[in-house]
Amino acid sequence: MKALIALEDGTVFEGKGCGIRGEKEGEIVFNTSMTGYQEIMTDPSYKGQIVTMTYPLIGNYGVNDDDVESGGPKVEGFIVKELSTITSNFRATDDLFHYFEMHNILVIEDVDTRALTKHLRARGVMKGIISTVDLDRESLVRKARASRGIVGVDLVKEVTCKAPYVWEEERGTRSEERGTRGEERGAKKGDYKNDQLRCVVIDYGVKMNILRMLKKVGCHVTVVPADEKAERILAMKPHGILLSNGPGDPEGLPYAIEEIRKLIGTIPIFGICLGQQLLGLAFGGKTYKLKFGHRGANQPNKETGTGKVYITSENHGFAVDVASITKEPVRVTHINLNDNTVEGIEHELYPVFSVQFHPEASPGPHDAYGLFEKFKGMMESYRKGSYA
Repeated sequence: MKALIALEDGTVFEGKGCGIRGEKEGEIVFNTSMTGYQEIMTDPSYKGQIVTMTYPLIGNYGVNDDDVESGGPKVEGFIVKELSTITSNFRATDDLFHYFEMHNILVIEDVDTRALTKHLRARGVMKGIISTVDLDRESLVRKARASRGIVGVDLVKEVTCKAPYVWEEERGTRSEERGTRGEERGAKKGDYKNDQLRCVVIDYGVKMNILRMLKKVGCHVTVVPADEKAERILAMKPHGILLSNGPGDPEGLPYAIEEIRKLIGTIPIFGICLGQQLLGLAFGGKTYKLKFGHRGANQPNKETGTGKVYITSENHGFAVDVASITKEPVRVTHINLNDNTVEGIEHELYPVFSVQFHPEASPGPHDAYGLFEKFKGMMESYRKGSYA
């Protein structure tokens, strides 16, 4: 069936709908990863966005029960050049076409994704509509211009958990059931071993592999909603707090910024992606929207202190303006070598640091796994009564 992609600047691309019929709005973005489409689709940071995959063939290794980063797909839609009809991988439990249908995800294929990506790089990402039901170009452009977008919008409330829970990964269940929230599973709060580090994760749209990595370094992990009060978090007596990734504009979350301010200087804090942006705002700084963002598993980042270069996984459309942070002693720890944007900051007095990239990867390289060990060291020092 014929399908159209309409952008708010009036540009329209043609394609073919596959699977369900319908119409979806969202910010049209592109991701340069060659693999990892299932992790990308289920990353809550993509809420409110329609993702264009630049790699031309998507779906050839199918989907499985392990490569999910939340309870199910969070993208508003998916755009590809070619959706593979062949699935060939020993880990596959289903094909991508059926996965899209099962989760009611609108997919457009047979699109000139190279032209679309070049257009977004030149003009910037923008609001758009994908449709298989309305094929009137002028109508779709009007809808795209009238759609809500993401600037100033609180998308976190659509992906955060409803109540605190203790995270324990459940293996061997269907992918859409894995990672369901603790309050739905009946998880018990406060059940931990005395020698475990206690970490509270503030869920702005957390990826499962962040939770896996915290467990891997020995943490007892409690996840709390994005609007949890600082006093309630500290009452749990954690050794550290992780500010998770998440979707949308950080300036649309004033309630989160206010609570983070209360936590700074009291306990070790590690921010990832949106967590860094919120931390920058809590420090009194500003954030700004990137022209077309960083989305892919191949972003080069330089550690300023050592000169070491990491190849990292990224997914964000906003960045911290570190020059606007004038009331707190904050130093830059990482910069993106493609555009020199700030990719890591650290407080010079308190055990507080963050990165804009995803050290947990999924998908992507494992270059930055060591940051979880750094956070562990901070929490151990805090437990002993001294800051790292």
